[in-house]
Amino acid sequence: MILMENRTGVTQFILLGLTDDPGLKVPLFITFLLIYITTLVGNLGMILLILSDSRLHTPMYFFLGNLSLVDFGYSSAVTPKVMSGLLLGDKVMPYNDCAAQMFFFAAFATVENFLLASMAYDRYVAVCKPLYYATTMTTSVCAWLVTGCYVLGFLNVSVYTGDTFSLSFCKFNVVHHFFCEIPTVMALSCSDRHVNELVLIGLASFNIFFALIIILASYMVIFITILKMHSGAGHRKAFSTCASHFTAVSIFYGTIIFMYLQPSSSHAMDTDKIVSVFYTMVIPMLNPLVYSLRNKEVRNAFMKVVLKKK
Repeated sequence: MILMENRTGVTQFILLGLTDDPGLKVPLFITFLLIYITTLVGNLGMILLILSDSRLHTPMYFFLGNLSLVDFGYSSAVTPKVMSGLLLGDKVMPYNDCAAQMFFFAAFATVENFLLASMAYDRYVAVCKPLYYATTMTTSVCAWLVTGCYVLGFLNVSVYTGDTFSLSFCKFNVVHHFFCEIPTVMALSCSDRHVNELVLIGLASFNIFFALIIILASYMVIFITILKMHSGAGHRKAFSTCASHFTAVSIFYGTIIFMYLQPSSSHAMDTDKIVSVFYTMVIPMLNPLVYSLRNKEVRNAFMKVVLKKK
């Protein structure tokens, strides 16, 4: 990423973090360390499991492997710095480091947004057009879909980050958050940020609702198809096929919509921090657990690896 050119007087930002209570810092550090270790093991383990088991070399798991990579990426953009602040009291974030953290966190989160839409389309084809699944979801189609997710994600975030750091930061450099969140950093600017906020809300709204329309349309057709099935076994198989993805979608979009699709004047700092902890640290940890606990093929692949080692 190109380093941001600082035309203002601010050379660094001060992150207030989650708490100033010394008694909470060590328990929070231990909690976040356990969450981060679980996130690393879960997501990297999922990727290795998919790569190592030929039975998982299917479109669904190709998307899931990329989802795990993205979860690992945006958790790693935030969590180590938060833990450093809790343990060492390191609250200083240089200007360019703040821009880099904002860029990579938002980039991976935006890629996840488009990946979830691609996975919904994959589930639609699997349930509604099973006879055409192999010819529709080919290797090249999956590769193009995933490549498009990354390209759109990183292009969008280039606009987000450029939009934020095109503002002037005169003297206020205290970020009332534990990482460089776009709305929170934007709120520090001494420039007129009305247009910049409209650009942020407009672009984020388009990205989120574009993906949500694909997801909702896919699931609407899926549920109609399921209702038309006469076999109980068919019902169970279709629901099990979609349950994990639907759970991940609900958790991800619930927090993102709450966080980004409201004016900056409506943001309550303490509430934002709690929600942000959930989607920066907890969601990346939950996704591999949701997919592994609810997915028989993943559990079987894991048991195969364990038995092979024994």
